[in-house]
Amino acid sequence: MAMIFTTPNTLLGTLQPKSETSRLLSAIIIAVLGTVLLAISAQLKIPFLPVPATFQTFVVAVLAAAFGWRIAVATVALYLAEGALGLPVFAGGGGAAYLLGPTGGFLIAMLPAAFVIGKLSDMGASRKIVPLFGAMLLGDAIIFAVGFAWLLTFAGSVSWLDQANVFASAYKIAVEPFIVWDLLKMAFAAITVFGGWQLVKSRKG
Repeated sequence: MAMIFTTPNTLLGTLQPKSETSRLLSAIIIAVLGTVLLAISAQLKIPFLPVPATFQTFVVAVLAAAFGWRIAVATVALYLAEGALGLPVFAGGGGAAYLLGPTGGFLIAMLPAAFVIGKLSDMGASRKIVPLFGAMLLGDAIIFAVGFAWLLTFAGSVSWLDQANVFASAYKIAVEPFIVWDLLKMAFAAITVFGGWQLVKSRKG
């Protein structure tokens, strides 16, 4: 049975090699390069201490929309594994303790976000700007929801949260400052992928 890495509804699906061996090799290379992009994007940050604003969600959205859920999830999983093993690929360094710490939920949530955005793109969302933007907003909302819920479970041991009003404090520090920022990132991500489609169409034409 032929290996399926993506669908013709994604940019990769229209550009991937014909042979199965070449598709497998290209998928591995893309996943590795994707982790490099995620690591770089983690260092491009605006310091909203203690939770920095980075470009990771932008990269996740673009990769998932352009490559589909299989490669996107594999890329994010590999990236998280690299960080868990101690490579300094996260905004605050690396290590299992960091990944499983109070803000680790925002990182781990990139897995389901990559799946949702990639799955919807495999189904055709990436070809139209509005559905694409909607898919990315949904994926980003998942990151916010999981990350926020994860943070609340650590609330009692997090010194930078107001223990008298944990819920409001966590929201004000870890969610509220990033809403507009992430809306802009998702919009730019959607424009980037949609622009890629226009480029492919112009070359084919």
